[in-house]
Amino acid sequence: MFKIVRLCLFAMLGLGLVSVSSADKLRIATEAFYEPFAYKAADGTLVGFDIDITYALCDAMGAECEIIEQDWDGLIPGLLAKKYDAIVASMSITPDRQKVVDFAGPYYKEPTKFFAKKGSGLVDTPEGLKGVKIGILRATTFEKYLEKHFPDAVIKGYPTQDEVYLDLAAGRVDAGMSSGTAAQKGFLDKDAGKDFEFFGGTHWDDAINGTGTGIPVRKEDTELRDRFNAALSAIRGNGTYKKINDKYFNFDIWGMD
Repeated sequence: MFKIVRLCLFAMLGLGLVSVSSADKLRIATEAFYEPFAYKAADGTLVGFDIDITYALCDAMGAECEIIEQDWDGLIPGLLAKKYDAIVASMSITPDRQKVVDFAGPYYKEPTKFFAKKGSGLVDTPEGLKGVKIGILRATTFEKYLEKHFPDAVIKGYPTQDEVYLDLAAGRVDAGMSSGTAAQKGFLDKDAGKDFEFFGGTHWDDAINGTGTGIPVRKEDTELRDRFNAALSAIRGNGTYKKINDKYFNFDIWGMD
């Protein structure tokens, strides 16, 4: 399992520099196939909005930060098995997930969108997508949303978002659904996605998509949850969040004001 270790030297909430105790080490899991949130640079280094946010939060907490790569399907099971302490992987805060884990945050909120080949003529209504093969990252809110609102669509789940793009480009599915930013940066802006486009509007269902994107922790780790929330307030207040936002987006990903 690929790991990156970074020593975070800033004191919690800007109270000055501190040394990091051996006990104050945080293991944070992510999934590395969701550009621009978390993905691998050419040299294999994990990069992206979620990665930078993780480091900034650990800095604010004065903690040593170890990022662990984990497949999407195994993120929550790995957390419950205590393989790591928290997850920063663009995971939505949903009622179903809140039954098994607690969340810090949210740290951003963004609706989902459909995308397909240019000129496809597809319409984002239940009738318009009846029988249409739609690729999604499996075990996500996208899957549950389609099952509820587009029951006659043919849903095809994939272990990574990149595989959705590959099969869409190859014609094995007719459309995809994901975060609009992920689809734009990870596919539509690339050569492989130049002949594809969004269609329809944005989609959100509070009962499924929840209240935004959060940081899962184990239910018993209330102190860690509160530390993450305090650190999030700190980086929002001192401009660090905005600097990270502006590195990846030309709009405010926060989406909750």
